[in-house]
Amino acid sequence: MVPRSGLAAVSAALLAMNRRLEVRDVLQTIVASARDLLDAEYAALGVPDDQGGFAQFVVAGVTDEQWKAIGPLPRQHGILAAMLHDATPQRLADVRKDPRFGGWPSAHPKMADFLGMPIADGEQVLGALFLANKRCDPATAQQRRPASSERPCSFTEDDEELLRLLAQHAAIALTNARLYERSRELTIAEERTRIAHELHDAVAQKLFSLRLTAQAATALVDRDPERAKAELHEVARLSGEAADELRAAVIEMRPAALDEDGLVATLRAQAQVLDRAHSAQVDFECEGVRALPSAQEEALLRVAQEALHNALRHADASHVRVSLSRRGCCVALVVTDDGRGFDPGAVRSAGRHLGLVSMRDRASGVGGTLTVQSEPGKGTVVEVEVPGG
Repeated sequence: MVPRSGLAAVSAALLAMNRRLEVRDVLQTIVASARDLLDAEYAALGVPDDQGGFAQFVVAGVTDEQWKAIGPLPRQHGILAAMLHDATPQRLADVRKDPRFGGWPSAHPKMADFLGMPIADGEQVLGALFLANKRCDPATAQQRRPASSERPCSFTEDDEELLRLLAQHAAIALTNARLYERSRELTIAEERTRIAHELHDAVAQKLFSLRLTAQAATALVDRDPERAKAELHEVARLSGEAADELRAAVIEMRPAALDEDGLVATLRAQAQVLDRAHSAQVDFECEGVRALPSAQEEALLRVAQEALHNALRHADASHVRVSLSRRGCCVALVVTDDGRGFDPGAVRSAGRHLGLVSMRDRASGVGGTLTVQSEPGKGTVVEVEVPGG
């Protein structure tokens, strides 16, 4: 059983697991929590693939240099296979003496006492969590006086029960993270579909007008050269607008490099490109904001994109400013434009949303709030505030 003094640590570990949204973050939190709570030297978690190996393998207690020296990820054999295929816990005084032990690479840390636990959702095994080399206090080590080849400590039945509890909650956290990522993939797919429709409607209309104007210019070349010249100027204008629409659509459809560049750099780059692609001036400024959790960064990026889309394509703005700033323990994104504005109440009653529902959902999905201020002829201010950082 868990001592009363350790309940706070267990509670904190379970909360940390379920607070994460990205699968990789959940895996790392599970491993770190298990290692700390059970006081083990090493911990690892493997998520199996369908080809006898591991799709993901996260470790704690092993340095980056050691991990690189170890080599390829392990296969599903020996003790790992027993946990994955039979869904049974494994508690061993010395894993090296088990008949299923098949050795390890020369750079692999030396492990003896071993505790492994499958992470399962019903009958589906999601992964294998294991710990090695239990630590103990010097007094316990002195009492046991082991032979030189043995370790003074080993995992207990209480340790096994605690790891079982962690594994049960880990299954919930991992399942939720996978559902979140799947939902995000569907959201991105919906976003691309929306952009494709807009691309078709906007650019197709421009190209249709371009074609008619070019035909009119052709018919006027001989009998009215001046009017033909005017029509050709219109052809040039329409083709430029079509090119702008295409550039903006390509920017939105291209996946944002949040993982590599972060929110600040991504927003700055998009503002610069939109500034070149449109006649409106698009500025970006940032104050005191660095890295945020990935879910908050994605939500802020999508809100910014929707607000920019409205300002540049619907509001006929000549100046759009995007600002990112810290407000205490929160981060605020503000998109301001000097466009034609609108009456929010009239938009709602007419059944039009201008992406407001989508933006509000994205903000609330990460614990944030969204406000929109606008009046006809007075521009629009979209502001979203999220916790994080």
